[in-house]
Amino acid sequence: MLKYSLQRIVYMVIVFMIITCMCFVLIRMLPPAQLPAGDPHTIVIEARREAAGYNKPYMVQFGIFLKDIVTDFNWGVSDKLFFGQDVVKLFSQRMPATVIVNLYSVLFSIPLGIAFGIFAALKKNTWVDYTISTLTMVVISVPNFVYAFIIQYVFSYKLGWLPFLMKSGTDWFSPAMFVSMIPAIMSLGFGTVAAFTRTTRAELTEVLTSEFMLLARTKGLTKAQATVRHALRNCFVVVVPAIIGEFVSILGGSLIIEKIFSIPGVGRLTIDAINAQDYPIFMLTTCFYTAIGLVANLVVDISYGFIDPRIRMGSKK
Repeated sequence: MLKYSLQRIVYMVIVFMIITCMCFVLIRMLPPAQLPAGDPHTIVIEARREAAGYNKPYMVQFGIFLKDIVTDFNWGVSDKLFFGQDVVKLFSQRMPATVIVNLYSVLFSIPLGIAFGIFAALKKNTWVDYTISTLTMVVISVPNFVYAFIIQYVFSYKLGWLPFLMKSGTDWFSPAMFVSMIPAIMSLGFGTVAAFTRTTRAELTEVLTSEFMLLARTKGLTKAQATVRHALRNCFVVVVPAIIGEFVSILGGSLIIEKIFSIPGVGRLTIDAINAQDYPIFMLTTCFYTAIGLVANLVVDISYGFIDPRIRMGSKK
């Protein structure tokens, strides 16, 4: 397991560097954002661009980019969106909103998804199973931003129970802030609930029909005891790693949701940076999402070996 983990880390770094280099070159091939004439910050931005090697070959620019990050953790300053402000500072200010909204969404969706999946598996081939399975497929097929508009129309416009947009400020754990997050949490959570319902139902159904479950019942265990002690344990070998993967997918999907509900998070910052052609911000957020995805995949693969000791990743036998 240690050897496999080290190999995966090396591959992960290589993939990260390749993706970063590709994004960097493609971005630098585009013309930089136009600087306002007469603004005192313009001279500073132009000097930073000169130091970053904007007039040099792309690979030389990439080398300077990496050197600034490794030596000074310097990702540059905003060219246009937040003119002259440090990119890392802007990113760190937006991170709490993204983390909190997505954390609430995970805490809301995972227990519901697992519960519905278990219920559907225990009621296999009944109208309950058919209903849950049909609704699951419908919910998975619809993008989460569609749910955002439906929630805004029903709960914010028609009923007036929830606000249209997230409350401004940094009181992240206040009741008013939580209420303003509910539409975004629901929008992000519907798809995740459906995904976990489908995964749990499929895995548990397969386990319940296994031979070792029949053996457990013949030894005197009730259906409930056999399900809790044996079936769920084997089912979670797939479900638990999926929790990490779903968190990453929610984080990526929040790009549009943050824009719709005016959430001051990293996703909205990325969309605004693209629209404003603010490439230093875009590079930082792109590297962030790439790193999160690669690390999560590594953790998912390694977690299989800890959840079920019979699994040995990278083994030749």
